[in-house]
Amino acid sequence: MSGNQPIGVFDSGLGGLSVLKEVRYRLPEENLIYIADSAHCPYGEKTLEYIQERSVRVTEALIGMGAKLVIIACNTATGAAVDMLRERYDLPIVALEPAVKPAAASSMSGRIAVLATPATLKTERFNRLVDNHGAGVEVIKIPCPGFVELVEAGELTGERALSEVREVLEPLTDAHVDRIVLGCTHYPFLRDAVAEVVGEGVEILDSGAAVARQVERVLMDSSSRALEGRGSLKLLTTGEAEAVRPIAERLWGSPLEIGEIDA
Repeated sequence: MSGNQPIGVFDSGLGGLSVLKEVRYRLPEENLIYIADSAHCPYGEKTLEYIQERSVRVTEALIGMGAKLVIIACNTATGAAVDMLRERYDLPIVALEPAVKPAAASSMSGRIAVLATPATLKTERFNRLVDNHGAGVEVIKIPCPGFVELVEAGELTGERALSEVREVLEPLTDAHVDRIVLGCTHYPFLRDAVAEVVGEGVEILDSGAAVARQVERVLMDSSSRALEGRGSLKLLTTGEAEAVRPIAERLWGSPLEIGEIDA
């Protein structure tokens, strides 16, 4: 691997920009390529086989563009496909892990909640994570249909977003959880709405910063980190760039150029 090669990142849509922000903040010298698989979003209610097929297609596209490392910025794709991708390709693949371990370790009430897509909650990888790190606490699993669609539509605040978040989180009303794990990269963009619904005294955790730290460790261990300059950023979508751009710019916080890719 060469330091000049880009880091490849992919998600079912734009939620992975929450991870990309953390990587850009920690590793500003790195060249980044992000693929939003918008034409096939959301993954959360797709079959295991469908998610695996899409993960292979997008990973191969990133490898074809010279990626030295691939980040699966999608919890659903991680649960469905990371083991298969690591067996198939010989470059480093960094995946997401919902922050169950730190949430369980720091909980004072002994009750935590994990918000995730229905597909993530069904995966063996996720349930193994809960078994390994959730011992001693009650882990309430909350499927969140509609959250990804809210973010993809750019509806992060306002009555519709609050109403949908409130309806989904109703099971937590009297659960007395003190930690909420955001188990999907789209969900950090709804953090304010989640916080408003659950109220004070509940800590909300996500995995973006941990992923960035792991990427840095992998690159340092392989002596392939870019060490100078300002890294480039290329955003691509399998959907329509003009439809994706305004939402991506709102999530990123500044103007972006977005191209289209057939993958």
